Amino acid sequence: MEYNERLARFRQGHVNPFDKREIDSSTEGKDPPKHDRAMDLGLAEDHFSQPVGSFVASDVDQLKQAIAECKRLILELPEHSEKQKDTVIKLIHLRLKLQELKDPEEDEPNLQVLLEHRFSKEKSKSVKQMCDKCSTIIWGLIQTWYTCTGCYYRCHSKCMNLINKPCVRSKVSHQSEYELSICPEVGLDKQDYRCAECRTPISLRGVPNEARQCDYTGQYYCSSCHWNDTAIIPSRVIHNWEFEPRKVCRTSMRYLALMISRPVLKLKEINPLLFNFVEELVEIRKLRQDILLMKPYFITCKEAMEARLLLHLQDRQHFVENDDMYSLQDLIDTSSGRLSCSLTEIHTTFAKHIKLDCEKCQAKGFMCELCKEGDILFPFDNHTSVCHDCFAVFHRVNMKMYIHTSSECPRLCLCQLS
Repeated sequence: MEYNERLARFRQGHVNPFDKREIDSSTEGKDPPKHDRAMDLGLAEDHFSQPVGSFVASDVDQLKQAIAECKRLILELPEHSEKQKDTVIKLIHLRLKLQELKDPEEDEPNLQVLLEHRFSKEKSKSVKQMCDKCSTIIWGLIQTWYTCTGCYYRCHSKCMNLINKPCVRSKVSHQSEYELSICPEVGLDKQDYRCAECRTPISLRGVPNEARQCDYTGQYYCSSCHWNDTAIIPSRVIHNWEFEPRKVCRTSMRYLALMISRPVLKLKEINPLLFNFVEELVEIRKLRQDILLMKPYFITCKEAMEARLLLHLQDRQHFVENDDMYSLQDLIDTSSGRLSCSLTEIHTTFAKHIKLDCEKCQAKGFMCELCKEGDILFPFDNHTSVCHDCFAVFHRVNMKMYIHTSSECPRLCLCQLS
């Protein structure tokens, strides 16, 4: 009865159930039975169900007092004792309720738009995420947090109004090109000894804040904008064929991650000598050229359209559009050998359909008009040559012999003679 009276007074805001003086006076000279251990902490009843009406400031203050008392009791109670474990459980319940009062989930919108970010409320309770604004852990169990659906910027709900970095995806949409100079450093003095992004004072000595260089932009950043993340730098790949990840700032990391699959690198113009030193690139270029020669067969073949053969390259759509544009992911996969294997397999599948499986595609083959003998020729065969003017196909050996005597296409000569 005494406990219930004290509980009723607590619900009315007149008393704190964790006031040790009241507990001692009401239980003086008595040993609480073991089955009432939970009752000492108020765990036998649901004291923290959502009350009718809104909370006031006194409710938060009372919960803070109860949390402080729980912390004190945990330190005073015997270590690993049952009573200490129950107190820890009580402390968790109190903190959860305090978080609900401070940051009620039902008041948080599911989608917020800020600085071109499209923030979506996360339902995951994982505690392994870090807030990109305050650089602290996001405790998903008790904190509301958001992720930008464009650039995957993560932050606490309480940090939303402090964000000053626009969404990186907007930069990708408006500026789809890489910095092609290797670490274009301008010097910390040119930055006025401030972070290139948030303008926080920084120095190389770490006072007041450590200056960290981004290998992609060449600029210096503070520890809040540069977490020592690493990424493969496009300029180092193109000029040095180097794939070692380098330290970059958070913004550069997100930008490179969003750009990695975009075909924006025209190697013939940026560094044509790369094909002289990287044999794998020569092989990839030949396979891509063959695929472009196969494409007309597929877009005019009903069976190929029904089999949707070109969808084999849906992850690299630019391979069926041109043979000179590359994405950074293409170059990474070329270096590892994955692209050569997958592209060779696709090339074999395409050639099999044209030369063996489909009679209509076979009928579109060519006869060498110089020797008039041999098998049916296709423009993607290794032993053939193709005229760039009329797209006629000849045996490569015969074409080389003809070139010695004439610079014109043999088919055009035959047409003129007839």
